[in-house]
Amino acid sequence: MGANALPELDEFDRQVLHALQYDFAVTERPYREIAAKIGTTEEAVLDRAERLYAKGLIRRLGASLNSRQMGYVSTLVALKVTENSILPVAKVVNAFTGVTHNYLREGEYNMWFTAIASNEENLNAILHSVAASPGVEALLSLPAKRVFKVSVKFPLVAG
Repeated sequence: MGANALPELDEFDRQVLHALQYDFAVTERPYREIAAKIGTTEEAVLDRAERLYAKGLIRRLGASLNSRQMGYVSTLVALKVTENSILPVAKVVNAFTGVTHNYLREGEYNMWFTAIASNEENLNAILHSVAASPGVEALLSLPAKRVFKVSVKFPLVAG
């Protein structure tokens, strides 16, 4: 599938993807509940979810925790990285377990990532380590002043 190509989804794919986003219950057998809602078996839902995951259409299934409420600190980081250092710097950034996103952008600051840590000291250690990486010319730490959380869901079935 090319970068701009839309995936081929049949109606069952759409039903499963929709249900995983909107109807995933925190119960002992959530896939059985989804199956009952869309008129199939638990095994069929699990099988299709595994195939959609293998195709890269499902990135992850899991809880979204409020890290601030749990006492964690985070920041968005913008890096100015030399072109020939992109991959080595990405490896350094991605080695930290607190990095949740890392992506390239056009412009002077061409690599951006988010980092979460248990306290300011640990977050600063990540930032200092990244800043010291060969090829990093500048680092901007942009912690959120106010959070506006949005729920991103993709409606895939009518109604």
